[in-house]
Amino acid sequence: MTRTDTDAPPRARPGKARPGKVPRRRPGRQAISPYTYLAPFFTLFAAFGIFPLLYTAFVSLHRVELQTPGTMEWRGFGNYTAVFTDPFFWTALRNTFTIGVLSTVPQLAMALALAHLLNHRLRGRTFFRTAMLLPYATSVAAATLVFAQLFGRDFGLVNQFLGLIGIGLVDWQTGTTASQIAVSSIVIWRWTGYNALIYLAGMQTIPAELYEAAEVDGASQWRQFCHVTLPGLRPTIVFTTVVSTIGATQLFGEPLLFEGSVSGGISHQYQTLGLYLYEQGWGFFHLGRAAAIAWVMFLLILLLVGSNALLAARRSRKEAAR
Repeated sequence: MTRTDTDAPPRARPGKARPGKVPRRRPGRQAISPYTYLAPFFTLFAAFGIFPLLYTAFVSLHRVELQTPGTMEWRGFGNYTAVFTDPFFWTALRNTFTIGVLSTVPQLAMALALAHLLNHRLRGRTFFRTAMLLPYATSVAAATLVFAQLFGRDFGLVNQFLGLIGIGLVDWQTGTTASQIAVSSIVIWRWTGYNALIYLAGMQTIPAELYEAAEVDGASQWRQFCHVTLPGLRPTIVFTTVVSTIGATQLFGEPLLFEGSVSGGISHQYQTLGLYLYEQGWGFFHLGRAAAIAWVMFLLILLLVGSNALLAARRSRKEAAR
């Protein structure tokens, strides 16, 4: 007896799953590939970021000398006690704060003004924007050595210019305030153009409709800058403030090369925390104490960054509540 086509069981249509049966998914390359791409970064970050940080904390609890780095003697918080009872630490902390303020505030203010100027239609805007990065691309050593000559006491161009307007010779490397101003000027020269380009990029993200509406309402250029540009740049300003704060806390190359001394002048008048760390570790051979200073600087940076973030968040909540 032959079997006809009508007696054959119906075949399932291709491309459709049988009713009542959920297709099973197997983990494939698409689920694993993102972790594969991220693995090199996290591996390098763990090896050169997390491990040195934790090992520095471990070393800071021991007495370790540069002559015998393999010999460790448990001290607990003795290194931290020695740091906090050292008057030169507080001098370095005060100098770091003073130089940070003297360099950060004028730097960001000048960068904001330059960015506002470059945001307008000017001839040769591309050239000026490129020239802004030249100080940032210059070597720290080369820039500091040039500024050290400019701020020379007897033959420096700065004192010669001051003499033209009736101001006597200023000893830029011995006076406390004068030396800190000189070191801050190097930082300002190197980083103003970099921050100006960041502000310029932030200004170009502000919608042009806001300026048009303000112009229709009769707002002047100054009022547009205060009520349109600055509010739109608030996240960018917070970012540059945080980055500048971190850079000021870690300032090392400029004060080191300004006079070529890790003590930061005859009376430690411009010794920063970075120079103080270097002096303790590689000048006095106290690696354990240097590790403790590094962790104090790390916690200080966290405190400053957290304070800036809290102030920015509080101001944003107040403006949102208006």
